[in-house]
Amino acid sequence: MRSKFDEQLGLLNRKMIETGAKCERAIAMAATALLEGDTGASERVAPIGQEIDQMEKEIESICLKLLLQQQPVARDLRQISAALKMITDMERIGDQAEDIAEIITYLNGRTGEECHGIRSMAEAAIKMVTDSIDAYVRQDPELAASVSEYDDVVDEGFDRVKRTLIGMIRDNPADGEYAIDLLMIAKYFERIGDHAVNIAEWVEFAVTGVHGGE
Repeated sequence: MRSKFDEQLGLLNRKMIETGAKCERAIAMAATALLEGDTGASERVAPIGQEIDQMEKEIESICLKLLLQQQPVARDLRQISAALKMITDMERIGDQAEDIAEIITYLNGRTGEECHGIRSMAEAAIKMVTDSIDAYVRQDPELAASVSEYDDVVDEGFDRVKRTLIGMIRDNPADGEYAIDLLMIAKYFERIGDHAVNIAEWVEFAVTGVHGGE
């Protein structure tokens, strides 16, 4: 019975890693599209978002089966409950990558490079997601903790981008709609960073029994 349980735990781990990789891919594609003014990105990012949605259902099903099969020991229970929490944040990251790609279609080929700081903000958000997934793969609470500390970089980046866009609207009101679209994109990157922090905190919980936010 335990061997079957361990087999299912292994499947859960593989599915989580696969979903994390899809999240990284979706964000990277959206960020590249933003910086290149690629208005066709939405058509490529949306299918990945749909795959993440499907993976969320599969992972939830595996977790429920694990909970019903036998009484999990404490570490097993932490891993399963953490996976249920983490997959919710992964699904939202996929949604927000889709949202960014959709907004890019309204930029009419203009790139995010016109806004100082948005590239570094996007790179910081991607790093946070990558590190949070790597922390899960390695079961590394120290790497997970570093993700939470890095959140300030994304928050400060958002503040810089916001100031830049306010100045852009002031100096050229005709760019108002473009600036608002970029502000929405920057807000999505900030939220992606927040979800990466959530994932990292649940990794800490799964490994140590202490939630990183406590």
